[in-house]
Amino acid sequence: MRIVIAPDSFKESLSSKEVINTISNAFISEISDLTIIEVPMADGGEGTAETLIEATGGYFVEKDVLDPLGRKTKARYGITGDGKRCIIEMASCCGLSLLKPEERNPSITTTFGLGELIRDGLTKGVREFIIGIGGSATNDAGGGMLQALGFGLKDKEGKEVGFGGYELERVESIDFTKIDNNLKDARFLIACDVDNPMVGENGASYVYGPQKGADIQMVEKLDKALVKFSKVIKKVTGMDVSNIPGTGAAGGIGAAFLSFLNAKLMPGFEIVSEFHHLEEKIKESDLVITGEGKTDHQTKFGKVVSGVSKIAKRHNKPVICISGSYTEDATILYDYGITAIFSCIHQPDNLENIMKNARKNLNLTALNVAKMIKFLSKKGEEPPEYL
Repeated sequence: MRIVIAPDSFKESLSSKEVINTISNAFISEISDLTIIEVPMADGGEGTAETLIEATGGYFVEKDVLDPLGRKTKARYGITGDGKRCIIEMASCCGLSLLKPEERNPSITTTFGLGELIRDGLTKGVREFIIGIGGSATNDAGGGMLQALGFGLKDKEGKEVGFGGYELERVESIDFTKIDNNLKDARFLIACDVDNPMVGENGASYVYGPQKGADIQMVEKLDKALVKFSKVIKKVTGMDVSNIPGTGAAGGIGAAFLSFLNAKLMPGFEIVSEFHHLEEKIKESDLVITGEGKTDHQTKFGKVVSGVSKIAKRHNKPVICISGSYTEDATILYDYGITAIFSCIHQPDNLENIMKNARKNLNLTALNVAKMIKFLSKKGEEPPEYL
């Protein structure tokens, strides 16, 4: 029997690799004729870099960069084991988590730190980048990132503008003369799970500005600045990015990646699944096991469990979901290809104990699932006929 184990991490308790090891050990203890294909997954958000670097035997690089408010902070990025790809989580240098609630202010926050990480990767010879852009504290359309990479954002007097969303309204021209030469050979895949345009009522400022600290007056001014910057982009590149789906992601940084760095925007799950050749592995399997910390109706929106199950459904493979917990509305996932869902919570308990005992509880659930499959196999039928 060939089993693909492709879970997300159990947030704040187990990495995807630890989830795989726990499930794998439980199955090996019960089923002798077994081939396990391990595929640690992520959806492009928090934990994506760790998942991909661990899976490839890569390593992390730590660097001093500017945080969203222009203060020095330590951030890290990963380089895959073959040395060819750089994995960056934008939140590590430009994230909301780096700011106190009272410090949130997208009129002044910058993406400069992300540009510093990219530039450092370029100096190490890396030319392929995978960047997760979730959790940002910024609304500068990647202006700070561009500045760090050598793009000159000039005002009407030819002077460099400052940091933050408001400063975009002052940009009149873009100077390309000091761009990092290594960029010409670089390729970027951007994990983008939203389709918001750059500007307008469904754009970066109106939809995501409030959670980054913007009131309605600030939102209006930020959107006006993005409109102005989009016109400058069109003037210098010929590309109208103002209403392209995804350009409103992470405070408009999708627009900068598309127009200046020739990037490709893709859902995070698709990037990670292609990285691992997940579909090919599922196609050759007999059974797929996935899971996450909590499975509910939101899981269907681009999360690992729904992505894995959709691929499995295309190839008529049964899928067992083993999650920390699941809600009643998670049963909608049966329509997406999930065969059965199992919870790791076996008795009432507080969250602290549940998190502390995550590995033990996961092992117990996986063991029970393995015993069930073993029993069904002994009945003379392959598990897929029963599940």
